[in-house]
Amino acid sequence: MAGNDLLIAVRLTPGAAKDAIGGGWIDEREAHWLSARVRTVPEKGRANASLIALLSKRLDWPRSAILLESGDTNRLKRWRIIGGGGDAVVRLTALLDTWVELT
Repeated sequence: MAGNDLLIAVRLTPGAAKDAIGGGWIDEREAHWLSARVRTVPEKGRANASLIALLSKRLDWPRSAILLESGDTNRLKRWRIIGGGGDAVVRLTALLDTWVELT
């Protein structure tokens, strides 16, 4: 949480066979990342735009309220969901929790 916004960490795999969100990944520092895959290639921000569209659809949240905080050209990205705090945080985090199954 950052004020009234929700921050999420995503490990994006571009050029995948299908668009999908689900599962988790733990980096060498034990940080947890939500896994996402998009069919789009990582060219001129297209994979990031595809992930915004996918998150928007799956979260039922406006595209304009999903912003890339860091990781523009990196596989590891941090996203800000504007207005994802307050009452919405309960719904959004419950949905995000169903996507993440860390082993």
